[in-house]
Amino acid sequence: MFSEFTPIEKLTTAAAQQEITHLQSQLTTYGIAYYEKDAPLIEDHDYDELYAHLVALEAEFPQFVTPDSPTQNVGGDSIKSELEKVVHPAPMLSLGDVFSLAELDEWDARTTKSLGFQSDYNLELKIDGLAVALTYVNGQLIQASTRGNGIIGEDVTRNVKTIKTIPQQLTEPITIEVRGEIYMPKTSFAKLNIQREADGLEPFANPRNAAAGSLRQLDAKITKARELAAFVYYTAEPEALGATTQSEALERFSILGLPTNSKNRVISRISDIADYIAEYTTKRDELAYGIDGVVVKVNQLDLQFDLGNTVKIPRWAIAYKFPPEEALTVVRDIEWTVGRTGAVTPTAIMDPVKLAGTTVQRASLHNPDYLNSKGIRIGDTVTLHKAGDIIPEIGQVILANRPSDSQKYDIPLKCPACDSELVHIEGEVALRCINPFCSAQIQEGLTHFASRNAMNIEGMGPRVIGQLLKSDLIKDVASIYHLNREQLLLLDKFKEKSVSNLLTSIDKSKSNSLERLLFGLGIRMIGAKAARLIAEKFKNIETIATATVEDIANIDGIGTTIAHSVVQYFDLPESKQLIQELSRANVNLKFLSEVVIDENSFFYNKKIVLTGKLEQSSRPVATKWLQDHGAIVAGSISAKTDLLIAGEDGGSKLRKANELGVMIWTEQQFVDAQAKEGIDK
Repeated sequence: MFSEFTPIEKLTTAAAQQEITHLQSQLTTYGIAYYEKDAPLIEDHDYDELYAHLVALEAEFPQFVTPDSPTQNVGGDSIKSELEKVVHPAPMLSLGDVFSLAELDEWDARTTKSLGFQSDYNLELKIDGLAVALTYVNGQLIQASTRGNGIIGEDVTRNVKTIKTIPQQLTEPITIEVRGEIYMPKTSFAKLNIQREADGLEPFANPRNAAAGSLRQLDAKITKARELAAFVYYTAEPEALGATTQSEALERFSILGLPTNSKNRVISRISDIADYIAEYTTKRDELAYGIDGVVVKVNQLDLQFDLGNTVKIPRWAIAYKFPPEEALTVVRDIEWTVGRTGAVTPTAIMDPVKLAGTTVQRASLHNPDYLNSKGIRIGDTVTLHKAGDIIPEIGQVILANRPSDSQKYDIPLKCPACDSELVHIEGEVALRCINPFCSAQIQEGLTHFASRNAMNIEGMGPRVIGQLLKSDLIKDVASIYHLNREQLLLLDKFKEKSVSNLLTSIDKSKSNSLERLLFGLGIRMIGAKAARLIAEKFKNIETIATATVEDIANIDGIGTTIAHSVVQYFDLPESKQLIQELSRANVNLKFLSEVVIDENSFFYNKKIVLTGKLEQSSRPVATKWLQDHGAIVAGSISAKTDLLIAGEDGGSKLRKANELGVMIWTEQQFVDAQAKEGIDK
């Protein structure tokens, strides 16, 4: 994007000063947006290119380097945030970047020359997250802080304590400050952005900004709901660990119960770095978390000390940044769809291209403001990449390729489904259709109600619901429970058996516990987890309907925003009428999930930890099954753990269980034990 800089050797001193001043100002603006507002204005690789050019300019014209230059400061300026401030006992530095193997070789040559010999290197994945410092006293977590400007960070202790992978108590009573990365797993990032768009909010640009925005919340309940995770990779106090190398430090972190990334590798030849980079360039899409490069560290800790640091970066480490994986394609159309909450979302329809292992033809444009800021027109050639390695996203328009007859794209004024006027609700970026009888919203809402995680009505998918609506057989969720055999036989491809199966599934759904119904009603901001927390607290829908905002917000994991949404929903006359109709249809309106636990179960009262990827189930399903059978499911291994169930890539928990002699099962052993209990998993 910025490859057309004037060659440095051709710049006059005056021109160089002008360009340096301009770049310093530009990068400062971009840095504030990225670090403080968690809303980047440009792509990461474009920022890196500008930054690298400024570094080169300042190296050639050092008389123009100023103390406030982005090259002289670490991270963002935390001083302006509302969070309490923390002065770091030792500066939290950032890493220098290289973008090619040739630059990596140059760094190695400088390092080798400084040391006088070739050192071993520890290779680690560069996690795309937010740097954090964790202080433990006698093994107890007492403080957590962000990097901030490297000297002063923000106190995020309450928020970090909601992150399940970070232990509040180490396995040994040592006093130490450790540093690492808070990140948002890819699945959590995708789920969060889907929810934000449904709520009319601006989606996060990437998992790193999503993690930063989540960690810096003033309300710890919001942080907890965002499902963050962490990896620890550094301490300035290795003597507290008894470690002499970086690889040993990682092993000691794991033994202490701290989360570490198990993909590190020690090498003695610089040529082996290329193999590691090639391996994880290929594997990065398979990882559950985002990475944007590889970190190379001198493995011997005493050599790290000898090499020292500059004002901003350590000389003993370097980050190799992956080049952006992009493709060029052409936007052929912009399609607008209506979600169940009325949010009207634009999607670019493009020529299909291969990207990160999949063929991509569609990319969300999120909302009108986003579309306008990109300046996209039909017929434009655009760059395409995957945000967080999973979500297709348009980067920029290639203006040089724009057709001469192209016209500015006009944002629609009316709903594409019902032709009602669209509105901008204050505080939202989305366009909304507020017509309660909009056919698209009704269909999306009914599909959600019947979905697996809601009322789980098998056989009632989008196609069937579309037929039922078109035939005027249903109008809302309550009318589903008045369908009969004669009506269903009128549907396309419905015979006696399929009708019987659907009616059986509808009848079975009447007995669901309240949390499924609450989730299925499609109340804004109410996901499956929030629905269960609310149902478990209030026990029946009548109590929920009369609860105050304060009553609901006091539930751990539920904030005031969600509470307002629930109260507003049940205040509507239409909602009250719907609940009455569901009651008359004998749909259960009570919380039924209290399980009578068999004390003779093998799992009763056992402390069990899950780790790794489960192939035959999922962590939440396995956790609930274990809890229903009397197990105490914990997040970390200790000497008191009775059993570790290890899926693929068990990592540090598996290593620690081996060290402590904890009983370990494979997933298949767990499945076999479930079968013995006589209950399906």
